[in-house]
Amino acid sequence: MTELSKKEQLYELIRANPFIAQQDLAAELGLSRSAVAGYIATLVRERRLLGRAYVLPDNRPILCVGAANLDRKLRAQGALAMGTSNPASGAESFGGVARNIAENLARMGAAVSLVTAVGSDSSGRALLAHAESLGIDTRGCLRLDDAGSGTYTAVLDGEGQMVVALADMALYDRLTPAFLDTRQQQRAGASLIVADLNLPLESIAALQRDAARDSVALIVVAVSEPKMNRLPASLAGIRLLILNEGELAARLGRPLNGDAELAAACRELQAQGAEDVVVTLGARGVLFTVPGGGAQRLDAPPAEVVDVTGAGDAFAAAVVLSLHSGGSDLALACRRGLQLSAMTIACRQTVCPQLAPDTFGALTHV
Repeated sequence: MTELSKKEQLYELIRANPFIAQQDLAAELGLSRSAVAGYIATLVRERRLLGRAYVLPDNRPILCVGAANLDRKLRAQGALAMGTSNPASGAESFGGVARNIAENLARMGAAVSLVTAVGSDSSGRALLAHAESLGIDTRGCLRLDDAGSGTYTAVLDGEGQMVVALADMALYDRLTPAFLDTRQQQRAGASLIVADLNLPLESIAALQRDAARDSVALIVVAVSEPKMNRLPASLAGIRLLILNEGELAARLGRPLNGDAELAAACRELQAQGAEDVVVTLGARGVLFTVPGGGAQRLDAPPAEVVDVTGAGDAFAAAVVLSLHSGGSDLALACRRGLQLSAMTIACRQTVCPQLAPDTFGALTHV
């Protein structure tokens, strides 16, 4: 067999499994490790692979890292009365911030990979199967035999507004820096990384450090006020931080009143190292940083509120896809986010099933 055919065989193996180890390549092809390394170096010089990530230059996915849960929603049939039983209707669906963002992106036609942790239970198998059915690459996920999959239970009032939510997500503490190191090739080969704050603080810090080293944009999405303590003191390496006004206040340890105080708070986060900040304001819209140290606010479009669950994740997904597509216009990205959020609020599902590749195209003129 010629040297060229060996190299092409190796290239096809990497195309089939971008995470394959050099030792496995050597065993498959009957080569030494040094020979495999030589072929890989040649493919990198030819720009057929992108560095150590073994990623094809025309197929770099958005990588979402964080939670993938089984969501349970209980909606009261009338006004909620505390301390007693309330008539309600219930539904189960797939959720988790990173997973929701990944599904929104996949439905809009983006190449997406997901790194999360699931238990070896029926919920975990169903979560991964559903993601794979949407074209999401789940090969980098951590599968745990000694833990159940994450759950998120939201209680909604009769108008569809969330009253309280309970999250069982301890398994995401297993997504440690040591584990993330085993997914280094996948991370370095991503076109953009989205991480949620269900990850441990040390893991967020590792993603920041490595994103800066690998020149991969990192977007961090907050998940709740209690988990703001998972955001490192230094925000260096974060291209964009997305959070709501309560989470922003929790980060700074003081209440924030009005747009002027919110804008000043965003400047503080930029001084801590974040390149840009987006603050979601619910029905009041969104505030985001602009070049020169200022901030701008956009009003939310009118929306029929059926269920607010997943609206923030839809917003984040639209912003991510806008930036991923080469745009640097954060105002346009936020307008798209508000439109996608409104679509999600108007349906009962956590991710709007009507999303399609041309949905995002329709929002380009917003």
